[in-house]
Amino acid sequence: MASYHLSVKTIKRSAGRSATAAAAYRVGERIECQREGRVHDYTRKQGIEETFILTPKDAPDWASDRSRLWNEVEASETRRNSVTAREWELALPSEISAEARSQITRDFAQELVSRYGVAVDVAIHAPHREGDQRNHHAHVLTSTRKLEAGGFTAKTRVLDSAKTGGVEIEQIRGLWAELQNRALERVGEVERVDHRSLEKQRETALDRGDKLTAEELDRDPELKLGPAANSMERRAKAVAERQGREYVPVTERGAVVHATRQARAAFREMRERLDIARETYGIEREAGQGRVSAGLAALRAATSKERDGRTSDDIRERLSQVVGRSRDQDDTPKPEGRNYARERLKEIMEKDAGRDGQAAVHKLDGHSEYDLGEDTGRDGRKPSVNERLKDVLNKPRERLEIEDERDQEKDQEVEKDRDIDRDPGLSH
Repeated sequence: MASYHLSVKTIKRSAGRSATAAAAYRVGERIECQREGRVHDYTRKQGIEETFILTPKDAPDWASDRSRLWNEVEASETRRNSVTAREWELALPSEISAEARSQITRDFAQELVSRYGVAVDVAIHAPHREGDQRNHHAHVLTSTRKLEAGGFTAKTRVLDSAKTGGVEIEQIRGLWAELQNRALERVGEVERVDHRSLEKQRETALDRGDKLTAEELDRDPELKLGPAANSMERRAKAVAERQGREYVPVTERGAVVHATRQARAAFREMRERLDIARETYGIEREAGQGRVSAGLAALRAATSKERDGRTSDDIRERLSQVVGRSRDQDDTPKPEGRNYARERLKEIMEKDAGRDGQAAVHKLDGHSEYDLGEDTGRDGRKPSVNERLKDVLNKPRERLEIEDERDQEKDQEVEKDRDIDRDPGLSH
């Protein structure tokens, strides 16, 4: 699942850091820092997929030389506590190709050049060999001064000011989300990223009536592991994978993060099952099935996902397997005197007679598991699917057919009303 990450950090001399060292490490090169008299050699660093430099159109030629560029950055700062560079750390979508990741990173870097007039040095990194293989990311290092024809000039105070810095960074965060979502849309991905806070996203979901999404977003932001804990958890995952056992977090932070991710996965699973049920119900109704039959097929399709593990099969083919028929069988002549719907319902109820099956149906009906106790009377709660099915089975066949005809007549009346509403001659 696509996820959003953009963080902004500063390279400060007061923290013992330099722009030359930061650039050499991120691009995996050797840079000699003239100010410090030190050589920063990271040529053995692995996992660097691509590097490039972008500068304003009137920048001097030497700006394309990485060593010269960052030595000039250091030379332009004279204070001991100067901020010499700014780093934008980006998470790249694993769902798109390497070329697409490169392009959206380049577009983002070009926007920084155009907006602030700074020099930008980009390094795209592959996932760590022992970590999550979806963790494609980029390090975008920028100067803190404008680069013009004569060299580095004024500071980009708009990003430093307490009044304007937050607004500027929020706009850049929105730009990065937009670039990712366009790339995801181009490859047909449904998932989207959102740069806004969880609270803002939750308010938007409630405004559009999406209570399930709002419930999923009602959580604390994911805890950051940090380098040390992250390294320990990566090793623990690798050991668990080699030994063929389930991964168990080894740090407190790791346990919190793992539990949060499991909860999010559970919500995604619930939403997927709900989507399958809705789609199944619509298909069955279009095929002429009654409400009870369509609802039963939807329930079976949603619960069958876990048993057969086939989440990407064609929905129509899966439906035919769930209800025990194929599309070809629908046209087969049936002997007179047999109620196939009644027999099929009985068959399904017998399979779901166990308490586990009853509990699953009961929860999907909107009840808690505590309502399923033997002491709970039927009059004191909403009847479950199984109970409603028993009522249907006890009705005479003629009555079922009459009610089904009434349902179809109601549906036809609703369709007629919709056709009238769609008449362009009645629009205002």
